[in-house]
Amino acid sequence: MMNWEQLLSLKRQGDTNKRLRKEQDETRLGFEVDYDRIIFSSAFRSLQDKTQVIPLSKTSFVHTRLTHSLEVSVVGRSLGRVVGKKVLEKHPHLATIHGYQFNDFGAIVAAASLSHDIGNPPFGHSGEKAIGEYFATGKGKKYKEFLTPKQYQDLIDFEGNANGFKILTESRKGIEGGLRLSYATLGAFMKYPKASLPKKPTPHIAHKKFGYFQNESAFFKEVAEEVGLIPQQIGDEITYSRHPLTFLVEAADDICYTIIDFEDGINLGLIQEEYALEYLIKLVKDSINTAKYNSLSTTADRLSYLRALAINTLIQEAANTFITYEEDILSGNFDTALIDKSKYQAQIDDIIKISVANIYQSTEVVEKEIAGYEILATLLDRYCTATNNYNNQEASNYDKLILKAEGSNFDYSHEDLYTRLISISNYVASLTDGNALLKFQKIRGLQV
Repeated sequence: MMNWEQLLSLKRQGDTNKRLRKEQDETRLGFEVDYDRIIFSSAFRSLQDKTQVIPLSKTSFVHTRLTHSLEVSVVGRSLGRVVGKKVLEKHPHLATIHGYQFNDFGAIVAAASLSHDIGNPPFGHSGEKAIGEYFATGKGKKYKEFLTPKQYQDLIDFEGNANGFKILTESRKGIEGGLRLSYATLGAFMKYPKASLPKKPTPHIAHKKFGYFQNESAFFKEVAEEVGLIPQQIGDEITYSRHPLTFLVEAADDICYTIIDFEDGINLGLIQEEYALEYLIKLVKDSINTAKYNSLSTTADRLSYLRALAINTLIQEAANTFITYEEDILSGNFDTALIDKSKYQAQIDDIIKISVANIYQSTEVVEKEIAGYEILATLLDRYCTATNNYNNQEASNYDKLILKAEGSNFDYSHEDLYTRLISISNYVASLTDGNALLKFQKIRGLQV
């Protein structure tokens, strides 16, 4: 059974002394410092030009990864505070002996939520697939024979969550421990606390994807053990239970993309207004003020009102579900997303089905995803080929020019092939949609 005092660890990478909650400066609380460090990082800033739903859209009201992440962090904060209040009522010693407050839960979930997409490549989820397919079926397949099964799986199943953990924790020259976030926040961030293999060993939601690349395995284990995640042996591999607050980060993301992507679809005219409002009304039928709703004269205002009510409804319900199942969650036995236990599951499924058909599979999205595949495969191939030739002392003048232009952005001279390939993939994933397009055009000689 996990325990809250360990789960709420204030430790940061490199600490030698224990950080006690009672000794924290209330005006600059450690968990709030995490939020600040993420929001000022260049990796977070680049999310402003990364696809949420509509790639490379010039329409101002459509969400980017940045606005989506900010909204998820706001919902996450509310979820954390509601749950934190109830947890402290249930376990008063956390407050009386250790000094924890309900806002601490909100701050941890807000910081982890803010960074939940920080490792996602350009061009949405097709970006992850484009990187993976370059190594699985594209020209990068030739590297397979020189890699271990886990190393190769890291590449062919390139995962934004694992990349996010790398960004948040990777030491660079002069910067030990990356952003040096508290282990509680890193624990809450770790949505899939396992390596890339074995792949989906059980139907547990924590095993759906993976959470760290092989180069980060030692530090991942350190965080998992510090916050007291429960280890589980599956074959030759140790996986861990999820940090309980991860369920709240996931719920905040689920709530936002379900409701807000739907709202974007309506605003873009991809989903019929009357039809869509009807679905949202079903979700908030218990809390809607009909007189207020009928007094709103514009679609945007009606939509905004229903969206706020829907998000609030789902926050309260997810928080109640968490408290109801707290013991199962702390013992690692709770195996679904909180939103899957929702009494509004049918309405949520209806909304997601419409979003998939009308938004995610719309012509604009599909065409931009096709372009994303070509752009990312080209960049990966140029960088990997130049790097490989350099290390085999076979670099052409063109390879040298590529490395001169980009070499400081990835580790092309490292003696280990896997380290080089992950470094290149990490760099390509860090590019914004616009930046990736620009580099592609320059490489192809379409722009000088």
